[in-house]
Amino acid sequence: MKKTALVALALFGFEASGLAAGAPAVPDVPAPIRVPAGAKLVEKLHATGAQVYGCGATDGKYGWTLKRPDATLTDAKGGEAGKHGAGPSWTAKDGSAVTGAKVAQADAPAPNAVPWLLLRAASTSGKGRFSQVSFIQRLSTKGGKAPATGCDAAHAGAELRVDYSADYYFYAGGATKPDKP
Repeated sequence: MKKTALVALALFGFEASGLAAGAPAVPDVPAPIRVPAGAKLVEKLHATGAQVYGCGATDGKYGWTLKRPDATLTDAKGGEAGKHGAGPSWTAKDGSAVTGAKVAQADAPAPNAVPWLLLRAASTSGKGRFSQVSFIQRLSTKGGKAPATGCDAAHAGAELRVDYSADYYFYAGGATKPDKP
């Protein structure tokens, strides 16, 4: 086989995988938050920011309720890749976006960390890094959990930002519904 043909095959294999050399490995996670068969990891981004909570009452009991995440996404080299916000949504610097819907969750190993999640893409828009995303995992969470106290009638309507970080794994393809564990 000619050298140019080998290079072309190598380039095609690289492009078809959607992953660059040194790409992240598919994480080992609890069964409830595994992606379905056929889903291929296309990217891992790190989020740093806050989980934003509002204080309010439900059935006469006060508590903190998640309003939205507010985080910056960075790539493996530390460059800004986009934002993570309400929806939940992820918007890339290239204008593409994905909105997720929770499928399942697992407790985070750290007691003050928000749970690990499996989300499916409810919608995508634009052309770019998030346009083909079908599933998202939130893993390696640190912080972000609402406090058990501090929300009462005197603080109704207050907003609280709780620092957090997480790794988000983005997948393309796979079954429309994850298999039940």
